[in-house]
Order: sequence, then C-alpha cells, then structure tokens
Amino acid sequence: MTTMSDIDAQRLAERIDTVLDILVAGDYHSAIHNLEILKTELLNTIKEDAESLAKKHKAPWEI
Repeated sequence: MTTMSDIDAQRLAERIDTVLDILVAGDYHSAIHNLEILKTELLNTIKEDAESLAKKHKAPWEI
C-alpha cells in the first residue's frame, strides 16, 4: 500500500518539471492533460489510503 507519506517527492517534482517544460514549449493542451493525469493518480492514492484505513479499523464482528 502506498500512503501519501510514501509518495516519492523527487518523482513528483520531476513530473511537475516535465509539465513546466511542456508549458514553456507552448503545448498547453498536453500540459493540462498531464496535470489531470497526475491529479487523478494522487486522488486515487488518497482514496486507496482511506479505504485501507477503514478496513484496518473494523472490529472483528464488522468483517
């Protein structure tokens, strides 16, 4: 399981740099598309973390 604290800050920074490079090149559509992909991945990570925590905190009779 990946938690928000496990997200590699270096990898995230590299992806942001890539989007900035795309913006500098003037390809706004691709930059927006890449940001949307990154946002979706981050939101999915948060959702998975929340679901995992919810499962861990159930009492045995709630299974």
